[in-house]
Amino acid sequence: MTGLPLCIGFIPLVDAAALIVAVDKGFAAAEGLDITLVREVSWSNVRDKLNIGLFDAAHLLAPVAIASSLGLGHVKVPIVAPFNLGLNGNAITVSPALHAAIMGEIDGNPYDPMVTALALSRVVAARRTSGAEPLTFGMTFPFSTHNYQLRFWMAAGGVDPDEDVRMVVLPPPYMVESLANGHVDAFCVGAPWNSVAVDLGVGHILHFVSDILVRAAEKVLAVRQTWSEKNPAVLAALIRAHVRAAEFIEDPQNRAEAAQILARSDRLDVAADVIKRTLDGRLKISPDGTMRESGRYLLVGREGAARPDPLQAAWLYTQMVRWGQASVTPEALAIAKSVLRPDLYDAAVGSDRAAVKGGSDAIGAFAGPVFDANDIAGHLAAFKIRRGKS
Repeated sequence: MTGLPLCIGFIPLVDAAALIVAVDKGFAAAEGLDITLVREVSWSNVRDKLNIGLFDAAHLLAPVAIASSLGLGHVKVPIVAPFNLGLNGNAITVSPALHAAIMGEIDGNPYDPMVTALALSRVVAARRTSGAEPLTFGMTFPFSTHNYQLRFWMAAGGVDPDEDVRMVVLPPPYMVESLANGHVDAFCVGAPWNSVAVDLGVGHILHFVSDILVRAAEKVLAVRQTWSEKNPAVLAALIRAHVRAAEFIEDPQNRAEAAQILARSDRLDVAADVIKRTLDGRLKISPDGTMRESGRYLLVGREGAARPDPLQAAWLYTQMVRWGQASVTPEALAIAKSVLRPDLYDAAVGSDRAAVKGGSDAIGAFAGPVFDANDIAGHLAAFKIRRGKS
């Protein structure tokens, strides 16, 4: 290993935990790495600085890594992701007014995403009839899990995300203020910003993303493919440091310390108790104090979450096709799947560790057929609302 200093960008989100803890607890230094973390506001900044080499690695949305490798929406820069920083972790938060409207139309269990999606469709129809403005939903980036998760949910209830509502891009740290100011009626974002909205009394968490998808790749540790090929020993050391950090975070006895590390002003700059609730999967979902617990809210390392899964990349690529961002080709699917690199993870941690891969590889979507990565066109044909070309 060369021991060269590394510059890594991140967005202030709880799913940057393994990256931040790897540096601040000394796991990276123990691997001979000298890492400087740079806090950014927007995903476009992170992507661009990674692509042009200002960052050696980055905390990155999994779909952005795929889009960059395919040359969608920007220049084509092949990216590889040898470590998952998190599975799940997003939530859909709505304004008090929209929450009341949806609850007024609920027919069934309010934690069932199909029930709320159908209620949303009735709210949208009533607004259209009354001449009200369309609802506005915030998400973090066009090539984002948040975009696809919002669309998947509302489309299941018959709401066309391109025709019936407005979808706008907002950086994660600006979501809460935008909801408070009435600029958006709802948003999908990662922790801690959903909890911040609830604590301020300006939002209700309607769904955890784990209600919509059992297992959803969220953020990855991303590097340029050329960099990975030139620095294999450094990359392996980086993976090992992150594995140790993820194990530290997933030990309940360490959660309070991890939350304090993440709470620092140069990291997330959010109260440690809010971060700890996220790591514990115990969130306040309403300003009235209603709590909800889920062991699947955010997976940092347990259940094999840290090991990249090409099936997840295939699902994300399929969403790009569904919403008109990409066309179905075998070549593009192969490129998408090649972004998530379990082989690099396995080589870094050793065969004994790699053999324990953890939980199911299923996507586990609440609606539609079981995902088949070998028949994307056939899979998408089952969905009435879509933009993609077969």
